[in-house]
Amino acid sequence: MVAEGLSKQPIDAISKSIVSRGFNCVRLTYATFMLTNKSLSSLTVKRSFELLNLTNALHGIGIHNPSILNLTLIQAYQAVVSNLGENNIMVILDNHLTKPGWCCPQTDGNGFFGDIYFHPHVWIQGLKNMATLFHDASNVVGMSLRNELRGPRQNVSKWYSYMQEGAEAIHAANPKVLVIFSGLDVDKDFRFLLSRQVNLSFTGKLVFEVHWYSFSDSDKWSTLSTNRACANTSVDLMRKSGFLLEKEWPLFMSEWGVDNSGVVDNDNRYFGCVLAKAAELDLDWGLWALQGSYYLREGVVDHEETYGVLSSDWSTSQNNSVLKKIQAVQKPFQGPGYANVLPHKKIFHPATALCVTQKPWHVLQLGPCNQSTAWRYTKEGNIKLRTGLSCIKEGPVGEPVRLGNNCYGERWERVSASKMHLASMYNNEGNRVCLDVDHDSKTIVTKSCKCVSDDHNCDPTSQWFKLVKSTWNFH
Repeated sequence: MVAEGLSKQPIDAISKSIVSRGFNCVRLTYATFMLTNKSLSSLTVKRSFELLNLTNALHGIGIHNPSILNLTLIQAYQAVVSNLGENNIMVILDNHLTKPGWCCPQTDGNGFFGDIYFHPHVWIQGLKNMATLFHDASNVVGMSLRNELRGPRQNVSKWYSYMQEGAEAIHAANPKVLVIFSGLDVDKDFRFLLSRQVNLSFTGKLVFEVHWYSFSDSDKWSTLSTNRACANTSVDLMRKSGFLLEKEWPLFMSEWGVDNSGVVDNDNRYFGCVLAKAAELDLDWGLWALQGSYYLREGVVDHEETYGVLSSDWSTSQNNSVLKKIQAVQKPFQGPGYANVLPHKKIFHPATALCVTQKPWHVLQLGPCNQSTAWRYTKEGNIKLRTGLSCIKEGPVGEPVRLGNNCYGERWERVSASKMHLASMYNNEGNRVCLDVDHDSKTIVTKSCKCVSDDHNCDPTSQWFKLVKSTWNFH
């Protein structure tokens, strides 16, 4: 019920660390009982920590944020939102659960309407209270109705009834904010919208949110090849929720992320796949998570968050390499604001989160995507400059790929289950080669295609290239 990290750093230092890492919005979780349960809503921060015997955390808050000690829990929440606003950071108020605790077991009583801690009328009252409380907070841009609906009570009919009622309650109390709907099955499934749309009294501000982790499909990432797992999970994402984009309905990937320690094999396989999809769809997204630690999680005091951007003491980045890749998809590929730029392709390399760009002497190297070359992919399979006739030409295996003007026969095909290998034929000998990267120089080379077959133990990601639609200004 109190934003994490306030025992480690001043509020303003945390807000500024968010900005310095290129993020512009915080999805700030809260529990309904903070607003509707008098025994909790009247608690001060100090008393709340005392009741949990969190002596060290309380001492840290006294050092770094003494002004919040005697505030009530909701006043402390307001103080965090206010400071984020002072640093020009948007906020989405996220109703994460009803009873405070760690989320999200299937049977924790917080999962679906009618569960022991999820009474619809209490929930709606909480939404009204929250919408009213932040009516004049200009940096509060959206309210997420409920995180990860789940459990045995899931029911489409009740979803429509209560989600629409909750949305109308928010709109009546605060007509300025976006209203964000989660799906079923821990925020993965919206297929029911294909047969029946949401019916609301207002338009223009309804958003849907989806979550996608490696553990959302752990059996696929642990048993299939990386190519096949990426293909299958991407298809599932589009089938269950991504189709909303095809209908031009706003979709926000409000949770995704990886273990920063690098020891979770499924996360390592998934990371390049989700980056490629985020670039391809130009998704808006929220990363789980900022926090490097928790005051108390599942009975463990000062629990470390290995998925967190920040270190456990909240002073540095936990993994700069992972963060740099994430930052590559912070900027839009298609807009808004780029309507006057001709559409073209970026060649995105998810393993590095860089894009292919032309260098002197017609050599191709990886570089920042917002400074990379604009390409077009022709029906003949040529990869050409957007404004010229030159195309990417294969060369001797292991040698740099260059641009040339004679493009006849230079056919690059998207092969493998992931469709991210760009393959050609070398010297008409039937030996297929793929684009790859010399990691020392970041120069684009050709190498024998690897991991095209379904080998679970083979890592294909150096040869993954995604042709991404873009309307960035190009070189």
